[in-house]
Amino acid sequence: MGQRIVFYSTKKYDQESFIRANTKPKFELIFIENHLNTQSAKLTQAGDLVCVFVNDKCGHKELSVLKAQGVRGLLLRSAGFNHVDLKTCKKLNLPVARVPSYSPHAVAEHTLMLMLALNRKIHRASNRMREGNFQIDGLLGFDMNKKTVGIIGTGQIGAVLAKILLAMNCRVLAYDLSPNEKLKKLGVEYVTLPKLFSTSHIISLHCPLTPKTKHIIGPRNIKLMQPGVMIINTGRGGLIDTVSVIAALKNGKIGYLGLDVYEEEEQIFSEDFSGKIIQDDVFSRLLTFPNVLLTAHQAFFTEEAVNEIARVTIENASLIFTNKTSLAFL
Repeated sequence: MGQRIVFYSTKKYDQESFIRANTKPKFELIFIENHLNTQSAKLTQAGDLVCVFVNDKCGHKELSVLKAQGVRGLLLRSAGFNHVDLKTCKKLNLPVARVPSYSPHAVAEHTLMLMLALNRKIHRASNRMREGNFQIDGLLGFDMNKKTVGIIGTGQIGAVLAKILLAMNCRVLAYDLSPNEKLKKLGVEYVTLPKLFSTSHIISLHCPLTPKTKHIIGPRNIKLMQPGVMIINTGRGGLIDTVSVIAALKNGKIGYLGLDVYEEEEQIFSEDFSGKIIQDDVFSRLLTFPNVLLTAHQAFFTEEAVNEIARVTIENASLIFTNKTSLAFL
């Protein structure tokens, strides 16, 4: 049997993109629709590589089972790795490779789409048109021109978004532990978090999820924000304390909310619940607000990004199989 890669949490588009990318060298690809857990981990064999997505939990238990099965390494088809217990990976000598950059433009453009759609209430306008209601009462928006947008995290995605917003004549504030000097020269103002929260009309999240950034949008920081602020999250669901945000939506402190991610999304996203009852009461409450726009973790989902994720993942597999992990090891 040849070198195998076992993919978890796969959909048809995953399978198609990896089959296309699997050319030279050619690996045996095994696709599993279920998330990775201690039971599904037993489907691997000695010498396999395991490929996971953002909602697969790679904790101590799961990783220990993989190691016991003889798995050689872990491939992440994502840039983020907050779902992986890296300490356990190191202890078990499991190399971990990710896709650090697939298409920052895809996520940045989706972020802008959420901003504009919420502002001009496109989701509500479309529903009215389909029902034969052509009135525009209640659909009033605002000019993006000269509005202040705060970006938390100016890595590749945040940097692309900043440039787009500068071109729209927005004032762009930013917070990052490592300020981008090129963005500064273009006009981005790096400020403290309290100033960003208190000054911004729109706040967009692009920082990694860490213990320090978990629930960065929570009660304390929400109090600092302007009434009617717009919050956009295309980063990680855990950056937002959803219960506190719902309270702020109810009292008007938050005027608009656009989410492509959700803290408990692994139980919901990528599945069809159209004929079922969603058991997550917090998520169901979000769906009732007219000023909330949700997408199911699709910001990355462009042809270019999907193809690049597949290409780099197959390349990372080659590095691990040939023991050249220094180029891909986290």
